[in-house]
Amino acid sequence: MTPPIVIIGAGQTGGWAARTLRQSGYEGRLLLIGDEPHPPYERPPLSKGLLTGSVTPEQTYLFEGADWDALDVAFARGVRAVRINRQDRTIHLSDGDQVQFQKLLMATGSRPRAIRVPGGNLPGVYYLRTLSDSLTLSAQMRSQGRLLIVGAGWIGLEVAAAARKLGQEVIVVEAGTQICSRAIDRVLSSYLASVHRSHGVDLRFGTSVLSFRGAGRIEAAQLTDGTEVEIIGAVVGIGAVPNSELAAEAGLAIENGIKVDEFGQTSDPDIYAAGDVASYPDSILGRRVRLESWENAQNHGIHTAKSMLGRTDGPYAQVPWFWSDQYDLNIQLVGLPSEWDRTVVRGTQESDSFCICYMKDGLLQAAAGVNRAREIRILRRLILTRRAVDPDLLTNDAVRLDSLLQANR
Repeated sequence: MTPPIVIIGAGQTGGWAARTLRQSGYEGRLLLIGDEPHPPYERPPLSKGLLTGSVTPEQTYLFEGADWDALDVAFARGVRAVRINRQDRTIHLSDGDQVQFQKLLMATGSRPRAIRVPGGNLPGVYYLRTLSDSLTLSAQMRSQGRLLIVGAGWIGLEVAAAARKLGQEVIVVEAGTQICSRAIDRVLSSYLASVHRSHGVDLRFGTSVLSFRGAGRIEAAQLTDGTEVEIIGAVVGIGAVPNSELAAEAGLAIENGIKVDEFGQTSDPDIYAAGDVASYPDSILGRRVRLESWENAQNHGIHTAKSMLGRTDGPYAQVPWFWSDQYDLNIQLVGLPSEWDRTVVRGTQESDSFCICYMKDGLLQAAAGVNRAREIRILRRLILTRRAVDPDLLTNDAVRLDSLLQANR
């Protein structure tokens, strides 16, 4: 009997890959291995609607029950892959079982970076990565008291917004000098800082945690600004680490995650990787990247699944897109604004509706928008044209961006 195609990781990437394999004509055995008890689900609601109760766990699932059943996927849930033997194409599982594979997709994702301070393992110190994490934190956020958030990145800011919506007191500490310093510029960072402060968040830059203390459960945190704050819980959001150890132990090439080519293939021709855990060469960005985003988790999984069947549409490349909902703001970013020589602003901060365009040598490199979803879609297409754009037209809010797109054809 021919061994199955196996997918390790039952998150968004793994789920979309399984569906794509079936839709692309694969009729053989298909096995999905996941260390959580849940079927594949989307992660964005975990730091938004699931926390506040406006979204149920079932609404996060990628597929409804009948659709999931129709895929005919064997699902080993609640178990981990602990070792890959590439010689005999065998995967060893945490429950003692072993499974063989004809081809393997590693969609193992990433995990939150742990905080290394005294008391960091106390109950009440939370990380937000899984559906269960979100449900546990959601219950905590109904308690009276102060919540400490460590790290002013996207996860921390979204949790802060959700907590304030529920009426909880919130302190956010950030070791750096601005919000999301690796993703946005100081203008947008300052704007978001003012938004959170206007909603009652105690936001402290240049501040981190020295230690947590508590008698059996977290009760307080000692901060580097010299203060000690009483808290009922702490949410740590200080970055993510790719789950590439399993691949490394199997002897696969590693470079900021599992190293793959533009088709998702690793250094072993029968093993592929996709999503948060994979670093790939992007021809649009001109460098190797590893993206942690909803869109990449889905699209890279779809593309790599097709590649496993030899049915890809070409190399995988995209202009990265990321979004965040905080209070009544929808924030979207396209591209990776790491280098620019000019910024152009459309709209105004006072109206809570504006775009910041990042340009270099007359070319649009990236853009960030607040409550401007339609314009961000057009700006993404402008980035793809790789043609010069007149900054004066970009900054003129009376000029429709789609007219600039037409001019660049």
